[in-house]
Amino acid sequence: MLKNDPLLTDDLGLGMRGRDLLCVRDLSVVEIYRVFEVAALLKREHKQGIPHNLLVGKSLGMIFRKSSTRTRVSFEVGIWQLGGHGLHLNAGDIQLGRGETVGDTAEVLSRYLDGIMIRTFGHEEVIELAKHASVPVINGLTDLFHPCQALADMFTAYEKRGELSGLKLAFIGDGNNMANSLLCICAKLGVDMSLACPAGYEPPQSVVELAKSDAALTGAKLRIVRDPMEAAQDADIVYTDVWASMGQEQEKAEREKNFAKYQVNGELMAAAKPDALVMHCLPAHRGEEITDDVIDGRNSVVFDEAENRLHVQKAIMLLLMA
Repeated sequence: MLKNDPLLTDDLGLGMRGRDLLCVRDLSVVEIYRVFEVAALLKREHKQGIPHNLLVGKSLGMIFRKSSTRTRVSFEVGIWQLGGHGLHLNAGDIQLGRGETVGDTAEVLSRYLDGIMIRTFGHEEVIELAKHASVPVINGLTDLFHPCQALADMFTAYEKRGELSGLKLAFIGDGNNMANSLLCICAKLGVDMSLACPAGYEPPQSVVELAKSDAALTGAKLRIVRDPMEAAQDADIVYTDVWASMGQEQEKAEREKNFAKYQVNGELMAAAKPDALVMHCLPAHRGEEITDDVIDGRNSVVFDEAENRLHVQKAIMLLLMA
């Protein structure tokens, strides 16, 4: 049974219990692989019909300032499958939406809950929440980072390829929160990453420097280029995301023009390895950043990634909240 598995003990001295997850860099390489191993075990036993009542009596508060499909459903179903309860909190439904400070909200919620997940705009809000909360805080997405998605992406690659170190990931598109999180996790895991984006749409230099500091330890090669074909050359994974993220809708027309040459299509995939995995965090704007034949093609693992949000987040909640 999972409850007796050594992965859930502290014999490795990882001490993840009670910690926050605000960015992938909060985890060591060993801890990242521990998340993968627990996620794989949870996934396997779930498909075998083995129940996991490991968070019975635990409650997760889920604060949403941004709408969601995968984050909402995967966290809510995940905590339920672990025997706990998920409480959906729209920012407008709680006093946080009426002027109560983030710190006061964190203090109060910590008296009721065993963990808090927040999906919001500014990353500073997540940092402030974690500063004042006495229970684990999980970043479900900010404009700066999307750690749960990046962990699910690399877990999917781990399932499909096994050894991750030495692989090459090509990210085609905007230097957004997904690009930032992938830079961080690739650097941690020794995965080379080439990011192709138009001038003015690069990831923040502060994030690039943090990733490079980790890459110096693992040997990962991180590059930012202009030519998407150059980035995709001999890639093991080709990744893209929407050109205009939530909150950037007013820039949509301008971004469509600036990103027109950054579409993941059959021509671009021909530059990658023949068995290169195709990834997208969803939702996809088909016909814009990716074509139907690629997202629905034999190399696509897009919906495996989406499913793995559930299993990876269950592992995160279990390791932080058990």
